[in-house]
Amino acid sequence: MMPEVPEWTAIGKMMIGIGLLIIGIGVLLVAMDRIASLGNLFGWLGKLPGDIAYKRDNFSFYFPLGTSIVVSVVLSLLLYVLGWFLRR
Repeated sequence: MMPEVPEWTAIGKMMIGIGLLIIGIGVLLVAMDRIASLGNLFGWLGKLPGDIAYKRDNFSFYFPLGTSIVVSVVLSLLLYVLGWFLRR
């Protein structure tokens, strides 16, 4: 009789996938600086209505509330769809 082994392989595969996703996002961010058309693609990010920007003489405050909401909705939908595909 073999002892029960936890599913470490599933956790390992998930961590590798998350790492590859982070690497992909990093490559995209670096490419946005180098390729002009990619930089213009995400130029709206951080300039949405609802983003709070306050500037004075020697003080500035920026809180991207609208951008945070949009990013949260997009990521939630993406993770929902990904979870739906993985459950099938």
